[in-house]
Amino acid sequence: MREETAEKKLPLRSGYTTGACATVTSVAAARLLFHLPTIQQCSITLPKGQIVEFTLHCCELTPTGAMATTIKDAGDDPDVTHGALICAHIALTAKQGVEFHAGEGVGMVTRKGLSIAPNQPAINPVPRLMIQQHLQQLADEQHYADGFSVTLSIKNGEALALKTMNPRLGIMGGLSILGTTGIVRPFSCSAYIASIHQGLDVAQANHIKHIAACTGSSSEAMIRTQYQLSDMALIEMGDFVGAVLKHLKKAPIKRISIVGGFGKISKLAAGHLDLHSRKSAIDLVFLANIAINLGANQALATKIRQSNTSVEALQYCQQQGIDLAAKICDLALLKVNSIIPKQCLCEIWAINRTGEAVGHAGSFG
Repeated sequence: MREETAEKKLPLRSGYTTGACATVTSVAAARLLFHLPTIQQCSITLPKGQIVEFTLHCCELTPTGAMATTIKDAGDDPDVTHGALICAHIALTAKQGVEFHAGEGVGMVTRKGLSIAPNQPAINPVPRLMIQQHLQQLADEQHYADGFSVTLSIKNGEALALKTMNPRLGIMGGLSILGTTGIVRPFSCSAYIASIHQGLDVAQANHIKHIAACTGSSSEAMIRTQYQLSDMALIEMGDFVGAVLKHLKKAPIKRISIVGGFGKISKLAAGHLDLHSRKSAIDLVFLANIAINLGANQALATKIRQSNTSVEALQYCQQQGIDLAAKICDLALLKVNSIIPKQCLCEIWAINRTGEAVGHAGSFG
């Protein structure tokens, strides 16, 4: 479970997706089936045209075909697959096209609502297309007219998948082969947002009427206790509240609880939809002005403006009976309701650093 993002900036490095790794290992293994030389590096073309080279960990013939492996480099992304061994086993088949299979550590889809149908390997559409295109190019070069069987594996993938949202999405037995560009951007913004959308789509397809979008593990624990929600109803949104709210126009849910730390909710109240420190900052002047409107004197307002953190500002208000958290939740609710479909009912919860609710707004009636 992802912790709430720290309020600091770090230099970050990009990496490559599991889909890119699966493509390069598929190509490297397939080359051996056409008696081409064994190689230690292999290049592929990513969806946007970049040509990138990977170092292979292993590349050899097997009794049933050929296999190749590479070690995934996710850059500075906090990705559970960073350092994982990605393997492709390739065999030639009499049937034209490419057949995909889930090997050890790659999951199977068991629920509707995802981009891959139930009972299929969790290999997403873009990685499938990348592998198909590269294998077809190789087949054309070698004047080969039949097909390929592609079995993808990830070492320790079943254990690693327990640290992801796959079990909640109904992807069982392992990880997914993911990626739309082949490149992992720092903190996987696009991949993270895609997983949020998947969670919403799965919830809708499985007739979940109440979901909770949470910024981290503490907020999730709080709302799970409040409503006894199932895993499928819990959306780990991190800082990307905007991704949740905008996708509700495509996948409307009857009821949604937005839950986060007081500082994150204060950013939403100020109108921000990306709650990461790189995109938005906690506005202590904004908090002080709200407190004044609630009856705070100038001495308290000054203490709020000079606070080191939003939690400190909140504590000053609590000591003087100023319900700052409730008003922040009210303002956050106004922002949310300006975005989501009218048929969606919303509530906002703010928690403190020990996971206790300190503010609430909204009602499901």
